[in-house]
Amino acid sequence: MKRTSFILILLTLTLAACAPAPSVGAITPPYVDPGIDPESWAVVPAGEFPYGQHDHMTPVDYEYEIMVTDVTNEQYARFLNASLADGTIRIGEVEIEIGEKVWTEEGAYGFYPGEPFHGYEHEEEIKAGDKLYVSFEEGLRLTFDEQSKTFTAIPEYGNHPMTMVTWFGANAYCQYYDWRLPTEIEWEKAGRGTELVNGYGLPFPWGEHIERNNANYYSSSDLFEKMFGKLGNTTPVGFYNGRTYDGYVTLDSASPYGLYDMAGNVWQWTGDDYPDQHYRMLRGGSFYTYAVDLRVWKNNSAGPQFYSPAVGFRCTR
Repeated sequence: MKRTSFILILLTLTLAACAPAPSVGAITPPYVDPGIDPESWAVVPAGEFPYGQHDHMTPVDYEYEIMVTDVTNEQYARFLNASLADGTIRIGEVEIEIGEKVWTEEGAYGFYPGEPFHGYEHEEEIKAGDKLYVSFEEGLRLTFDEQSKTFTAIPEYGNHPMTMVTWFGANAYCQYYDWRLPTEIEWEKAGRGTELVNGYGLPFPWGEHIERNNANYYSSSDLFEKMFGKLGNTTPVGFYNGRTYDGYVTLDSASPYGLYDMAGNVWQWTGDDYPDQHYRMLRGGSFYTYAVDLRVWKNNSAGPQFYSPAVGFRCTR
């Protein structure tokens, strides 16, 4: 019963299949090191760029930095350990509220100050209080030792993107380090750059067309689909960098600013808080989605309570 609302929200995301996500415990994948540093950042200079499906030239009048990769399981485990030690977060049952539905789930949670509420149609009130950051349900790639009160990333998944994290949890991670989630405009500029080809912006971070070995998406035949089937699994951050892994040849699919996984692998939370609505926007597509949903202007939405094995994030500053 407690997952019903999340499943309903999940249907608003254009996921490719209705089958459940691959069980993290069913198969242990090999550890793969793409050689990309998850601690690295890229600079995006000020200037206009083609935004959205219709390539509207949009100014960004400031320079900013954005993570080269999604936040990894290992990075998020360090955050949880630090914030648990200083009392910023707690572990246990936390109340989840979506409209008139209220239930509890076990996970890591912390305080959120709430948001203005005006009662618009389809707007749901986000009250001040404790909010779920990370669900402990099947799919989490972290373990928690009750005795030492310590989180550890499952070794084979340490450099995979952190998933099962709500918008609240993604936002809290970024704020803990005095960073923030990127806006949709910041995310898209970092993902496609400023290049125009015949008057149009790039539809994918690496160029005009997509091949199966450009990104991790549904039925892309990547290395991990050989183990998990067409639904696949997350790949290590920066996996598509032109290297060959066990005979699988990837194309270097970085964005013009050197960012990886801006298409495929996991959807990424963005930071926009649009007036009079409660939804948050996600960008980039995932291993669940078809190639068409990996275009840089494509977005999806979900409530900030939502989590999934196919949703992660990166920060900006």
